[in-house]
Amino acid sequence: MTFRTRYTGLIEHYRDRLPVSDDTRLISLGEGNTPLIQLQNISDLLDKKVDIYVKYEGLNPTGSFKDRGMTMAVTKAVEDGAKAIICASTGNTSASAAAYAARAGITAFVLIPDGKIAQGKLAQAMMEGAVILQIKGNFDDGMRLVKEVADHAPVTIVNSINPYRLQGQKTAAFEIVEELGRAPDFHCLPVGNAGNISAHWIGYSEYANQETSICALHKCETGNKAIVDSRPKMVGYQADGSAPFMRGEMVDNPETVATAIRIGHPQSWDFALAVEKESGGWFDECSDEEILAAQKLLAEKEGIFCEPASATSLAGAMRDINSGKIPEGSVIVCTLTGHGLKDPDTAIKQSTAPVVKVDAQLEEVKTAILDNLPK
Repeated sequence: MTFRTRYTGLIEHYRDRLPVSDDTRLISLGEGNTPLIQLQNISDLLDKKVDIYVKYEGLNPTGSFKDRGMTMAVTKAVEDGAKAIICASTGNTSASAAAYAARAGITAFVLIPDGKIAQGKLAQAMMEGAVILQIKGNFDDGMRLVKEVADHAPVTIVNSINPYRLQGQKTAAFEIVEELGRAPDFHCLPVGNAGNISAHWIGYSEYANQETSICALHKCETGNKAIVDSRPKMVGYQADGSAPFMRGEMVDNPETVATAIRIGHPQSWDFALAVEKESGGWFDECSDEEILAAQKLLAEKEGIFCEPASATSLAGAMRDINSGKIPEGSVIVCTLTGHGLKDPDTAIKQSTAPVVKVDAQLEEVKTAILDNLPK
């Protein structure tokens, strides 16, 4: 019998491409190594023939892509002697920060918008022992406060302005290239704070050994031998009620059912604009109705349950495939940033699955089954 080497997280796996030393204590929960799933049934519904995959980041330890960056951010914070970390969050960052702080044995302070966070995410941060500060404001207010308080208290910021966050998140691009044996033609992502689209571009550029303005800033290891000879066009989709890239300016009061991208002042604004230019990609926006429809379609047709913000990438990609903006024959990857259980209330509200109440009798159960079989 051949035994498989135990996977112990993305830092250990990609140690030679990340800013850690042999002596660095790694704060890991086994993040990364998430599935790249080829869509089958949804592909049949599209007007054009394409190969479309989803990178299901909802299967990270705390249920979102944030764990990729948080393992690096907390590892480096601990290495530098930090006893506490802090973040502003619409939910996923707080859950991830709380988990990795618990793992490291340090304190996490999280600022979240009062009444504007999905219950699944709030529950995680509470159970993992974070100190939760609910502010009367939105994410952008929280981010402003985090940056201000870091100058007055001994805490390390672990939002995506922390450069180590993007270093961890770039590994998703590594995994995609390794599984496909190439870079996709298009990579579609939801965009809120815009750190993730920037991080993926760093990863693709590093594997192609091509320098970019972002890579130079983040000191990527682009001196390694190229693994592939191409990079994808990066396409970012926002919710239309929270779309500063489409408005050409910051949005002060963003609103969308996709709470994870309800951000009007993205911290990685300049990086994301550079990605759009360097990759030849674009930004676009989706309505809440399109986002929820894509979320439901993924669950019903492919069995993949993601939170609303995640489905923005597929909603936008499907529209651009059908219009021909993404050409026929393309290989496309859509990032699904978080698990559907992050926001169960929104899922239940739009679910049409029948709940049939019957007595605990064989005949009633049999009748209910026969009545609900496909005609």
